[in-house]
This record gives sequence, structure tokens and C-alpha cells, in this order.
Amino acid sequence: MMTFRNNRKWVARLAALMGLVLPLCAIAAGGAAPAKSDQQGNAGANSLQDRSYKSEAEKLFVDKCAMCHRNFGMGTVILAHRVEKGQDWLERRPDLTVDFVKAAARNGIGNMPRITRGDVSDEQLDSIARYLEKAGKQ
Repeated sequence: MMTFRNNRKWVARLAALMGLVLPLCAIAAGGAAPAKSDQQGNAGANSLQDRSYKSEAEKLFVDKCAMCHRNFGMGTVILAHRVEKGQDWLERRPDLTVDFVKAAARNGIGNMPRITRGDVSDEQLDSIARYLEKAGKQ
């Protein structure tokens, strides 16, 4: 008779085996092994997302915000349903002000959770907010 304890061991073994087999199946089916990235520790580092930047302020935006607020990001997808066409990328919005960006980040807005000072310092947020205000007006 199989007990709960034996069942848990069997499930754990099956999960470990699947973790080894599935990547091999993808490679055998013509997929490539995941590329190594020099952007370690960044949640969006290996996505198919535009992670380019031209300034230190934009780099902060990419590191802290782009995983949600550039292409394929949850924030961009949600905003596409709520704002005019072309206004879903924060970097393209001419109506963003430094104060609005800071308030939205610290308090959360709509589906966006609040961003704590542990996640983004006041200095970093100020730099990101200034970048967004300027980028949207170019």
C-alpha cells in the first residue's frame, strides 16, 4: 500500500526527472540551450525584451522598471488597454511628470504595486522619474 510519505517521495523524484528531461527534449527538437548572460541578477536579463540604454538614468529604468514597462511587460500590456495607442510605453508618454512618476511608484497605481525604498532608493527613483519626463517629450 502506498502511503502519503511514499507518494511525496515519488512526486519529488518525478519533478526532479522532468527538470532534467524537458530541457534535453527542447534541445533535441531543434531548440538551443539558454544563452549565458552577462546581466546576472536581473529579472529580465534573458527575455526577448529591449534592454538597451543610452544613459545612466535609462539604465536604471531598464534595471528597475523595464521588465514591466517595455515590450512584453505586464504594465505595458495592461496600459495598452487603458490609454491611447502609442501611450502604453512610459518612455513615450509626454504627460508624465517627475511628481506623478514618484507618486505612482511609491503608492502604486491600478494594477501596479507600490515600489518600496528597499527596491528603488529615492535617488534612483528621482533619476528614473526625470528620465521618463524628458524621454516622453523628445
